[in-house]
Amino acid sequence: MAGRRSLARVTIGVLAVVLVLCCGGVAVGGWALARGGTDTVGRVDFVRPLAVPPLAESRVDERGRRVFDLLAREGQRDFHGDGRLTRTAGFDGDFLGPTLRAKRGEQVVVNVVNRLTEETSVHWHGMHLPARMDGGPHQMVRPGATWSPTWTVNQPAATLWYHPHPHGQTEEHVYRGLAGMFILDDDREAALPLPRQYGVDDIPVIVQDRDFSRGGQFKKTRNMIAGIGVLGDTLLVNGTVGPYLDVRTERVRLRLLNGSTARTYDFGLSDDRPFALIGSDGGLLPRTARVDRVQLSPGERAEIVVDLRPGERVTLRSTPPELGAGALADRFAGGADRFDVLQLRAADTLAASPPVPQTLAPTERLDPADAERTRRFTLTGRSINGRSMELDRIDETVTRGSTEVWEVSNRDGTPHNFHVHDVQFQVLSVGGSAPPPALSGWKDTVYLAPNRPVRLIMRFTDHSDPDMPYMYHCHLLYHEDAGMMGQFVVVEPGQRAGRPPRSGDHSGHD
Repeated sequence: MAGRRSLARVTIGVLAVVLVLCCGGVAVGGWALARGGTDTVGRVDFVRPLAVPPLAESRVDERGRRVFDLLAREGQRDFHGDGRLTRTAGFDGDFLGPTLRAKRGEQVVVNVVNRLTEETSVHWHGMHLPARMDGGPHQMVRPGATWSPTWTVNQPAATLWYHPHPHGQTEEHVYRGLAGMFILDDDREAALPLPRQYGVDDIPVIVQDRDFSRGGQFKKTRNMIAGIGVLGDTLLVNGTVGPYLDVRTERVRLRLLNGSTARTYDFGLSDDRPFALIGSDGGLLPRTARVDRVQLSPGERAEIVVDLRPGERVTLRSTPPELGAGALADRFAGGADRFDVLQLRAADTLAASPPVPQTLAPTERLDPADAERTRRFTLTGRSINGRSMELDRIDETVTRGSTEVWEVSNRDGTPHNFHVHDVQFQVLSVGGSAPPPALSGWKDTVYLAPNRPVRLIMRFTDHSDPDMPYMYHCHLLYHEDAGMMGQFVVVEPGQRAGRPPRSGDHSGHD
């Protein structure tokens, strides 16, 4: 082992010399080589109360639809409290957006008003809805226009989110701050004794990393060795630097969202105490899992419940994630990084909270024997199955009502993950082994370690449209923007795929 570690160090050193010699000291390369692993453990001053995004106001129109309004706009914010104003963007504010909340069975309308100086879109990540309402790169909204998608919520209670999805510009728009949470409720979840008072014992926790310039602006310095995008050394939690949360109940539910563009986190508590893992991307797990870590790649979510004792303080922390990509990834792709994320401060007297139930949401397991087809997707470089994204090309055609198995592999040694629009899937295996508890429920995004194929099973129940595609892609946004994305349409039995608009569907009205 000592020999292997020495070889890894020598290899990194040789690569450093080669890059400096070949690139003549390019700033990006020099930064990547000079920086070691980022470690903020014990170094964060938790001096700011955690900002909790407000619940979005809504109204019920004459047709019984729940209507939300979202205004995308430019902004600026003093993140550090020192007078430096960072140029940002947000929904209904200067950074991030309000939490939308709707119940299963409701028809919703979201009026998206674009007050930016450039076109954008809003994708409802994790939502089951028609392709024309999905908010992908075919539903662009021009500056000054309004886009009003409408759909009926028909999926279990879950923690979802929304963010822009313009082809080639997603990383830029999300990095500036355009994102927010979308919570779904249903009767099954409401009947369980879980914390659910929003902002009190049920807390959104949107974790994002950022790099700041000396002047306080967001920087997008890329690590050219890792090739995964921007890795910042400062965490924002709901847009807050150095946040603490005052807790007044014995148990607190944290809805964790990895809203970063490239970084993977391995969340746990500073004293390694176990917590209750109750939910993943698509909603509640079948059973509560007692764990001490949950790893989330960009776009993934998890719901956890933490037990607290009166008067104590404990820190939500990210320890080095298991990227499975070797020593270079550990050094340059965040695999050795540690962060103090959020301090939980328990009051001296805590209101009683019921125990977390063991049984949560019994889930119908999809059977691979029922799959009409198995598709295989290989991620390498900036392509999937050797092809880079083209807006006017449909890559896969799926029949409505069918069940399929998708086998997804990372073959290039760089961290990737895989997100599928419209459907939630179940994970059958990871590297040939049964999935861990965190992957036992419904998912829409999954991490792909190099050379560890992941088998997914999913059912395409409705929302057919031969001309308007959904996306599948790596959710490391630098990779997505560079072309690691494909398109599929859902068609009726016997129907053929059509052809999407060549330049995208500019939605909305001025």
